[in-house]
Amino acid sequence: MANHTSAARTWSPHHRSVPHDAAEASVDCLVDVETKAVGHDDNDDDIKGAVVLPNASGQDNSDNMNEVSPPALNVFQRFLTVWVLLAMVVGVLVGYYIPDVPKSLDKATVADVSIPIAVLLWGIILPMMLQIDFAALRNVLRQPKAIFLTTLVNYAVQPFTMYLLAWLFFKVIFASYLGTTRANEYLVGSLLLGGAPCTAMVFVWSTLMCGDPAYTLAQVAVNDLVLLVAYSPTVKLLAGTADIPLPWTTLLASVGFFVLVPLVLGVAIRAALMRTVPGRTWLENTLIPRLNSLSALFLVLMVVLLFMTQATAVTTKIIDILVIAVPLTLQTVLIWGITYAASLWLRIPYEVAGPATLIACSNFFEMAVAVAVALYGPASGAALATVVGVLIEVPLMLALVAVNNRTRGVFDRQCADVVRGGEHVE
Repeated sequence: MANHTSAARTWSPHHRSVPHDAAEASVDCLVDVETKAVGHDDNDDDIKGAVVLPNASGQDNSDNMNEVSPPALNVFQRFLTVWVLLAMVVGVLVGYYIPDVPKSLDKATVADVSIPIAVLLWGIILPMMLQIDFAALRNVLRQPKAIFLTTLVNYAVQPFTMYLLAWLFFKVIFASYLGTTRANEYLVGSLLLGGAPCTAMVFVWSTLMCGDPAYTLAQVAVNDLVLLVAYSPTVKLLAGTADIPLPWTTLLASVGFFVLVPLVLGVAIRAALMRTVPGRTWLENTLIPRLNSLSALFLVLMVVLLFMTQATAVTTKIIDILVIAVPLTLQTVLIWGITYAASLWLRIPYEVAGPATLIACSNFFEMAVAVAVALYGPASGAALATVVGVLIEVPLMLALVAVNNRTRGVFDRQCADVVRGGEHVE
């Protein structure tokens, strides 16, 4: 993939740039639409200010705070599958041969919430939170097409399709094999996954598609805000229909630890540093790049930790893992397909539509595992179901990224058709 670090890019409803290595049919077509159909919008500067990323080269961006430069692929991103697979293997080996390690970590809890998982999650999420100007986020929402679509799919579609697929496979098709107890545990584990859209890995997927970083971060911000309100009641409601106990206290505490804490920290740190030019420069050119580098390490450690807790199950319940993987895989592909088709119908350009499809169908598996462990224990079926989500997510997301990239021309041709028809695309 070509290096685009020198090309500044901003997500705006009227100006969307297209990478130069994309299909030639779409080059600058939406910019032409802007010029011919609508002209300049005075709100553009406010919208562009919603999310600001540091320049990947480390140069000072303080002269133009509206520019967004997508980062180059680093070693971690280029070999993501290798690192994640190695982390899984290391986690299983440590958990299987040195079981005292995961047992000791399991004891480090507050209100039944794992502190090691919380700390690693904070390290993964905090860099994203530091890059979002929540005060300006309302301006992004003035043109809500892409954000509305993904948010709608994440919270009004995904949890319910996950429930239906899990119920079909665990309570009907494989009911005689699983029995009531295991079926219920796998069902609730799937609900914990399906109710939480991804907030940690989405920027990696966006980068692999040359996606718009400003849109990606704006969508993550919206997801985090909605997650604070919608996750607990949605999962509680769906679990209740299957008569599965799900304590409010642990649900709310988990959302607080894994979403609210890094969210508040990010807003507070950013607000404090943005008051001065030196503070702003240090934030964008030193702190955020360093934390981004560490977040890759935290992700690998998170995978190691999760697979340590499930080492016995991973090595002894192969059939169960395959059974769990079926509805989780179908769910991912289904939600991706719905979002992909809707993005085409809504004429959303690829650099926004590509990330939108992956944000819609991926899960916040780190939080789902932590909630399952807190509620039912590390050896529970619910915890196993969420770890299977980790097992399939990375290779499945990479496959869908490849499909998106290969079919980019579909979006580009539609963009060209819009220009020829003289339509304005929001």
